[in-house]
Amino acid sequence: MEETKFGSILIVDDNEDLLFAAKMLMKKYAKEVTIEKDPRKIPFLINNYSYDVILLDMNFTEDTTSGKEGFFWLKKIKELDPQAVVILITAFGDVEMAVQALKEGATDFILKPWQNEKLIATLSAAIKLKESYKQVEKLSTKQKQLQADLKKPFTEIIGSCASMKNVFSIIEKVAKTDANVLILGENGTGKELIARAIHDRSNRADEIFVTVDMGAITESLFESELFGHKKGSFTDAKEDRAGRFEIADKGTLFLDEIGNLSLPLQSKLLTVLQRREVTRIGTNKSIPVDIRLICATNMPLHDMILQNDFRQDLLYRINTVEIFLPPLRERLDDIPLLANHFLKIYTTKYRKPFKGFKGNAMQLLQNYSWPGNIRELQHAIERAIIMAEGDELEGRDFFFLSAKPNSDKVAPTNTLNLDEVERNMIQKAIDKNGGNISKAAKDLGLTRASLYRRLEKYGL
Repeated sequence: MEETKFGSILIVDDNEDLLFAAKMLMKKYAKEVTIEKDPRKIPFLINNYSYDVILLDMNFTEDTTSGKEGFFWLKKIKELDPQAVVILITAFGDVEMAVQALKEGATDFILKPWQNEKLIATLSAAIKLKESYKQVEKLSTKQKQLQADLKKPFTEIIGSCASMKNVFSIIEKVAKTDANVLILGENGTGKELIARAIHDRSNRADEIFVTVDMGAITESLFESELFGHKKGSFTDAKEDRAGRFEIADKGTLFLDEIGNLSLPLQSKLLTVLQRREVTRIGTNKSIPVDIRLICATNMPLHDMILQNDFRQDLLYRINTVEIFLPPLRERLDDIPLLANHFLKIYTTKYRKPFKGFKGNAMQLLQNYSWPGNIRELQHAIERAIIMAEGDELEGRDFFFLSAKPNSDKVAPTNTLNLDEVERNMIQKAIDKNGGNISKAAKDLGLTRASLYRRLEKYGL
């Protein structure tokens, strides 16, 4: 038989001579063989190590013939790892016991003393089954992520100005490499679209693209979301769950708003990026991951390093190549392209046959400062189409834009409306701290996640 490496094998039997004999036989075929005579150590081993196949004796010293102990530990193994591949072994087997073992979740059943060739053949079949389990789990997880991605609108990049042509040039140069990319730009400039464009042109284009909004993840859920957890590792851990790093294996992981991470979380992220492996909460098992990393932020990371708010070594790790996206107010020539693109999308969506823009409508759009950038333009076109009459959009259909200040400063107000008061205070805190979300949140007595939700709510 060809000496193919199987993987990691655990053998549990109270007969030490059998254990050592089996280990001597299998070490020629398996990458790692672990032997254990005490079945009470099974939970510890399962929780801390990964095994492709488990060989389990059915009868230990307390009960030498009935097989009850074997069935008990088989059930315990399947509770700890429902996808465990277990082969039961016994010297007192019969057809009835074999059938019961299979019903209880065993993959196969062998008698001892065994024939070496038959044992190796059984292990080979079991290893193939384990690999199929892994593939099904990975495909299922990725399918869920892909279904979520399909719901995301606007996957095209629109732009013809000089600054965007430079962005397109960088994308073409960096896409085919595995270099880490950092995308910088204000909120609403299309950083995720750039990340997806890099992925779609990369050698990983056929693999998954996973997005993580770092600003929306609380510190308590950070490790669970990114690195995964084991069932029962904390109160709400009702099932084993792969983290975003595992899901993105062989594909691209996009960490958006990375500037919002606290220093302790930056340290944990850096460790994973350096080791290229994750450990799920509740286990000590290291899981290797192969990802292409793209990060984005609207925060001034280089300035934050000087203020000790961002780790310099993490910045070096994530910004092999930097891409800066200009704000929409610096892309005036692109506004007609973008406006007509959104017009086409929303006339189709709402079944309203608008021909285009009339009179001074386009000039009004080009004169507006767009503090919310492309995202604000998109929402403005959608709102105008919903509310407008006739078959062309006019300047008056965008009356709500003229009511907004073109300055980043917040005008004094005597309003007692709670939403308006809160919006103004948030804007003042952001202005005071130069756009630093962490410091603004601290001044306001909020968590970064809470402030981030309010920024989205008020379009800031």
